[in-house]
Formats: sequence, C-alpha cells, structure tokens
Amino acid sequence: MKLTVFGATGGVGHEVVRQALAAGHEVTAVVRDPARLDVPAHDRLEVAVVPDLTDEEALVPVLAGREAVISALGAASNKQAKAAPVTGPAVRAILAAMDRAGVTRLTAVSAAPVGPDVASDGVFTRAVFLPLLRRALRDLYADLAVMEAAIGASRTQWTVIRPPRLLNRPRTGTYRRALDANVPRGRVIPRADVADALLTTLTDPATAGHALGIAS
Repeated sequence: MKLTVFGATGGVGHEVVRQALAAGHEVTAVVRDPARLDVPAHDRLEVAVVPDLTDEEALVPVLAGREAVISALGAASNKQAKAAPVTGPAVRAILAAMDRAGVTRLTAVSAAPVGPDVASDGVFTRAVFLPLLRRALRDLYADLAVMEAAIGASRTQWTVIRPPRLLNRPRTGTYRRALDANVPRGRVIPRADVADALLTTLTDPATAGHALGIAS
C-alpha cells in the first residue's frame, strides 16, 4: 500500500515506519524535524516536513495518491497537552485534508483509559486506579477524546487503537484484541505491537468504524 504516517518520530510512529517498509509498503513519513526520524534511508520512504500539522493546505500534498493514513500522534506529556493540545487539532486538519485528497482509510492510536472500563477488572481498578490515572492525565486524555470524536464524525473508514501502558520491547504479534472494548486485565503492550495493530487493521474490514482495545 501507499501510506502516509503522522507522528513518525515518536516511539510508536517510528515502529510503524520500520514495519511498513519491511512489509513492502511505500511510506510518506510526515515530520516536523527530520533529524528526529530514527529510520534509515530507504527507496520506498519519503520524508515530508510539515511544521504545522493543523495547516490543512500543507497536508493535502502529502496525502495525494495515498491509499491509507496512520496517525501515531500524541502529546508527550499531560503538561504539553494542557499547554497546547496536539492530537485533536492535528487530526481534525488531517481528516479535512484526507477528504480533499480522496483518502478514506485511517487508523489512529488513542489510549485505553479513553475507552470503557472492563467489569471483570475488579473494584480497585475501576473505582480507584483508573479514576486516579484519568485525573492525573486528564488533559492528555481530553485531547485524545477530541481526536476520537472528530474521527467518529468523519467520512473515513476508521479504526482507533486503544493500548494500555506502552513498553519499549520487541514486537510479538500475539497481543489480545477487543472490539469496542478494553482488554480484560490489559496493563501493558510493546510499542512495536501497537504499530503492528495500526498496520494490520488497515486491511481488516471488520475493524472499520470501531475502536479496538489491545494489550499483551
């Protein structure tokens, strides 16, 4: 496929680019600072520098002729999300540019706490741990909720991936999945497996129009 990847310099994003190239895809990696792209040069890799991801006009050229878009965007911290929300405003512009460029397939990373609680996780997790986590990172999750709302209201064939805590470990490809739900007792997952989910769901029509919980 011909893919455009946003957030390519982040932990999940650079795994998306690496795995996509290894799978034979053509990749346009959209970055603000190309020096931060930790991926070797490749004949199927194009690096597009877009300083402002809310600039719809600048996004249309990097989407023209693409078959799908992957968003690995996310604020680096709650403090950053509070000072200047990143993901929601950027994805709104990306969706508008996709519409103009005629690109309809999108996968995007969100976070498990944006999704519903799992009843089997127990009272402590649902009544204590998750409320504390959501309060501590409320601005980050609010930004992701804005993103999910924009995606859900769009005309794209979308899949939102909701992982729990991310780890820097190798890809396993054997993580658990839950459609429109979070994975029971899903606590962690490697960033490389999140990248795998973002890529593999592109060709899984059963996930279109749904959020997908994943966890090790």
